[in-house]
This record gives sequence, structure tokens and C-alpha cells, in this order.
Amino acid sequence: MAPTILHVEDNADNRQIVRDLFSALGYRIIEAEDGALGVEMAHRMVNELDIILMDIQLPKMSGYEAIRAIKSNLNLRDIPIIVITSYAMSGDDRKALEAGADDYIAKPYKPRELRNKVEDLIARRKGKDNGKTQDSRG
Repeated sequence: MAPTILHVEDNADNRQIVRDLFSALGYRIIEAEDGALGVEMAHRMVNELDIILMDIQLPKMSGYEAIRAIKSNLNLRDIPIIVITSYAMSGDDRKALEAGADDYIAKPYKPRELRNKVEDLIARRKGKDNGKTQDSRG
């Protein structure tokens, strides 16, 4: 099954860039246009999501609030979140990580850099899941 990305981004052009990049690589892309919908979609799709890409400046609920809401849920907390934002002022990477994000990338970014971060976090999560399975058997 193709890896699934939840992309929480209010800008249509930015959604299209991510959709084009990852669809070409065989990923399934689910999109939410605001933070509240992103949290709702994460809850609904908990068993399908491999990673979440999150903007910070979002309508209805900021990316920081959405990350906290997602990471506070026991069923969702292991899904990696990468913050992708143009709001790249000093300290925003720290704020994103403090909110619970697993990584951070500023716009404009190199597609290869984002791809590498996504693939790395998905692989790490799968490694943890495999470790849990092995630990429970023996």
C-alpha cells in the first residue's frame, strides 16, 4: 500500500507543489485547508496515515495548536509531523519542535530535501513499529 501523507496547508499553490512531488513518487495525498480540519482528518484516518505535513499560519486553528492536538492523542502521537512554513522567523523551528513536530523545513525548500525528510521519518516510524512487534513476540 502506498504511503499516505496528510498535508495541512491553506495555500492552493503550496498544496499543488506537494501533491505533484509526492504523487509522482507513488504517495497518496490527503489535504486539509485549515488546522481544525487537519486535526479532524488525522483522527478519522489514524490507521492510514504515515506522516503529516503541517503549515503554521492556518485558518481556524494554527499549526502549533493542531500539532499539540494531534500529539496529545495516544493513537496519533507516533505519526511524524513535519512543519513546512514560510513563517521562518528566528525561533520558529524551536516553537514547532516544542509543539511536538518531528522536523521543520522553511519555504522555499528544495523538493529533494523535503522528500528525504519524509522518507526518513516514515522509515524511522516503520522501524519503531517493527521493533514493537518483535518485542511483543519475544
